Amino acid sequence: MSYEDRDTYGMYKNYDEKGPGPRLMGADTLIGNDVYNQKDEDLGDIKEIMLDVNNGRIAYAVLSFGGFLGIADKLFAVPWSALKLDTVNKRFLLNVEKKSLESAPGFDKDNWPNMADPTWQNTVHSYYGTKPY
Repeated sequence: MSYEDRDTYGMYKNYDEKGPGPRLMGADTLIGNDVYNQKDEDLGDIKEIMLDVNNGRIAYAVLSFGGFLGIADKLFAVPWSALKLDTVNKRFLLNVEKKSLESAPGFDKDNWPNMADPTWQNTVHSYYGTKPY
């Protein structure tokens, strides 16, 4: 499902390249958006958006991948800077092979990591080739 389908307030109804379209978006419209790679492989969907409230920035999108009907899904915190919005297909792109995502640092829905831990942050940013802000 795309961000336009979740637009309960009509934010994107009159999107004309001036806003509040893909440059400024409502966070609740992004939850559930599909994430694909450049090979058009489905990598999962966004389950949560993690805000760094001290710095006023989006830190991570939590991506769900694997499993069946939500059972045994593995979660991944993907640095926000690693995602690119595909406005044509109304989804996000992540430059990672589907096979390599299986070995990415992830976690279980019942055992979230301390995302404020600098060691954990460095591991995640290193994996995706991004720099912490």
